[in-house]
Amino acid sequence: MANRLINENSPYLLQHANNPVDWYPWCEEAFRRAKDENKPIFLSIGYSSCHWCHVMEKEVFEDEDIAKFLNENFISIKVDREERPDIDKYYQEAYQILNQRAGGWPLSIFMTPDKKPFFAGTYIPPEPKYNMIGFKQLIERIIKFWKKNPKDLINQANQIANYLQTSNNPKKAIKFDESIIDRFIKATVSIYDKTNGGFSFKPKFPQTSIINTLLKIYQISKNKEALNLATNTLKNMAKGGMRDLVDGGFCRYSVDEKWLVPHFEKMAYDNALIANTFLNAYFATKDSFYKEVAFETIDFMIEKMQENYLFYSASDADSEGVEGKYFVYSYDEVKEKLKKDGFKNIDEILKNISISKNGNFEEKNIVRVESDFKDKKEVLKSLKELREQRDYPFIDKKIITSWNAMMIATLFKVSRVKEDYLNFAKKSLEILLKKVYINDNLYHVTMIDKEPKIKAYLEDYAYLINALLEGYKTTLNFEYLILSTKLTNDALSSFYQDGKWYFSKGEFKTEADFSDATYPSSAAMMVKNMLTLASLVDEKYKRFSFYTLEFYSEKIYKFLPYTALFVEDMIRFLKDDIIIKSKAKNLLDCTKKIDFISPFICLKEEEIDEIMLCNSNSCFASVKDCKEVIERLNG
Repeated sequence: MANRLINENSPYLLQHANNPVDWYPWCEEAFRRAKDENKPIFLSIGYSSCHWCHVMEKEVFEDEDIAKFLNENFISIKVDREERPDIDKYYQEAYQILNQRAGGWPLSIFMTPDKKPFFAGTYIPPEPKYNMIGFKQLIERIIKFWKKNPKDLINQANQIANYLQTSNNPKKAIKFDESIIDRFIKATVSIYDKTNGGFSFKPKFPQTSIINTLLKIYQISKNKEALNLATNTLKNMAKGGMRDLVDGGFCRYSVDEKWLVPHFEKMAYDNALIANTFLNAYFATKDSFYKEVAFETIDFMIEKMQENYLFYSASDADSEGVEGKYFVYSYDEVKEKLKKDGFKNIDEILKNISISKNGNFEEKNIVRVESDFKDKKEVLKSLKELREQRDYPFIDKKIITSWNAMMIATLFKVSRVKEDYLNFAKKSLEILLKKVYINDNLYHVTMIDKEPKIKAYLEDYAYLINALLEGYKTTLNFEYLILSTKLTNDALSSFYQDGKWYFSKGEFKTEADFSDATYPSSAAMMVKNMLTLASLVDEKYKRFSFYTLEFYSEKIYKFLPYTALFVEDMIRFLKDDIIIKSKAKNLLDCTKKIDFISPFICLKEEEIDEIMLCNSNSCFASVKDCKEVIERLNG
């Protein structure tokens, strides 16, 4: 018999609708019942494409005995972290306080009826293993304490709640100057994997913010070390494994140091951000390899991960109940397929695509190519045909504003290289705005056939503004600039206070991340947007940018390079923008060339015949055409 989640829209919540656990969605009814019956709350937070969420569901939430005990003694609540990132953020911080390390998903929280946590875990097995307590034993102990010593648990919960409310403001501002470039590179080198690229060992995340900042440092200073750190990482990421060479796109992260064995889920935000980073590498180097990887990644998203120009949130790591089943190959099936398709040098091909009898992942094979070889394109086509006989992983069809905006910004940017993408970018932005921007209210998430209900968070404003500004830079559509300005003013009104940014100010008042975690800091993205608006619209946005950089400066310097987007903002603030002013026709002639010159160029339409080259204080040159613009700026 289905539980209450059957009435929800979230694909993740619907995955749990037939569990024997008597789940509630996050709602007042659940908290009211917990208070009336004096029961603790078990809160489980996850998302639809999370492998360990599936494991815990199968092992724990489908266990009849565990469900019976939970139903008798707890109020159980399920939350989709992608729908409610504010709830997730708040309780992840509680996990960190209780465990002194970063959390993850599934997130398992035990708390009082008034939402105050006293125990936090992630994946918890049904019985003790992996040096972990079993879920059965845990819930029995919690109820024993709750019945015998409820005051102790409540006191602990109150202390944690008080700590969560304590503002962790920086103690002092640090004066920043251009020495931050060398300090950033030095800090990045200290965590760099010289062999495989990347900025950790294992697990390995793409950390696109670090790479972007390195590439932009190279563009403005020609620092070869910065370029090598970035390009060596991207080349290793592109060899295969975390990058899916067969279908295209990138998986969320690599569990090993070589980028070979991925966590097989594919997220919209990762693919948007990674494609953008490969484009940045193309602009910095003019090496078409990076451009082709960006095209391939974007094409995957358009082919597999969108409907009516709106992008889905994620595809699953599992298929047919097995992690990675869709993606991996047996030695025999590949050999037979290559033979059937008429390839001659099969043993050499198998070696080139890293397929062996022993395998490189649980006796199966993940495709990886260390260097190009003849017939590579045709071989990968054969492997794709093998996949087409399998069940494709489940796709979560949520439409998340910030993640769609990331894709749209990348589409506008790539259209400055290949115009074929421009119409898709414009159409995608138009449809997204119709879907999530209603009566001057911005919303965070919806399903493709539903009306949105959850109001936007800072990340939605930050990334949508960025997409609008990329759209303006590409098309000079003044409506994009007007709306980006309005949304910036709304964000300042709703989330900004004396240099500090909040992620949410609703049910949970949570601070914006200053570091680039799952994706670049929303606060840093707002600074990036405001620096652009300062060059195009009003100098006042530069003051807000400075106040933000000043407020976070101590943390930026302390946590280099994990604040890479803020570092980029600081460099841009210090170096100043190049503002190219002229009639639209003259400016549009330059749009396909300016990305190769500097990352900090703005186009500003003005009714003047000549082309003026300016910074925020004055103009320093007047030229006749785009060719002279390039010559002057490169000179």
